Amino acid sequence: MHANLAALARRYRPLILQIASFAWVGVLATGAHFATLALVVERDIAGPVVASSLGAVVGAIVSYLLNRAFTFESTRTHAGAVPRFMVVALISFALNGLLMDLLVHRLGVFYLLAQVITTGITMVWTFAGYRVWAFAHRAGARRGAHGA
Repeated sequence: MHANLAALARRYRPLILQIASFAWVGVLATGAHFATLALVVERDIAGPVVASSLGAVVGAIVSYLLNRAFTFESTRTHAGAVPRFMVVALISFALNGLLMDLLVHRLGVFYLLAQVITTGITMVWTFAGYRVWAFAHRAGARRGAHGA
């Protein structure tokens, strides 16, 4: 059994490392979002809703830059990757709202538990969307070569 697990870990090591990188980028992007939110509110620059929106933008920028560079090592140019990234992110945003509505208002799940479930589902969606489409390597491009 141990040998089978070790063989699986070796076989899927690149994917496991990519998922771990994606998770760390998510933590950093979330931190950037919350730091922006707190800074804007505490400095009395704007209210929580506007501050959260600004934080979401900052978090998305951090997510894009770090995922592009470290998680997916994309060969796509920014002009090719940014629109795809935004489509995946916007679908994730809509999916988050739909799932939260379903879980909280229709099924009566406690909102914090609902958010944990929703976050897990949207993370699977965004990882897959970024991996197979937004940051997918361009045909004929060399891995590791980053376009401007």
